[in-house]
Amino acid sequence: MRALGVDLGERRVGLALSDRTCTLATPLVVLERTPDLHQRIAAVVAEEEVQVVVVGLPRSLDGRERGAAQAARAEAEALDELLDVPVEMHDERLSTVVAHAGLAAGGRSARQRRGIVDAAAAAVFLQSWLDAAAGSRSSDSPEDQ
Repeated sequence: MRALGVDLGERRVGLALSDRTCTLATPLVVLERTPDLHQRIAAVVAEEEVQVVVVGLPRSLDGRERGAAQAARAEAEALDELLDVPVEMHDERLSTVVAHAGLAAGGRSARQRRGIVDAAAAAVFLQSWLDAAAGSRSSDSPEDQ
């Protein structure tokens, strides 16, 4: 199984992809926001044999959903109608901050980070989703019951 993380931004959209075991998320690409964005995401889903798309839900630090979260939900619904795979949402709070910190620690300048931070942020929240999914799969095992 493969999962695709989608970090929706106003100008750019970051994509991250899991490995086939859904253990590790890695940044894939940053797409410029254009009218054919959803079709380009659909092409990635088909090309990479993705079985689930995880869209970042931008909640405020206190957990509330404001305008950006509502817009992300609407976009996730549009993707869900277009794609033949499930579309889920996952909290993306602080994913961009964590991505910037990780890229900076790796020696990337602010200018270098600008072009890839959206994909790195998608990898951060996709990894969180993968970890949560792995935890729920292990708690479903017969040994735990």
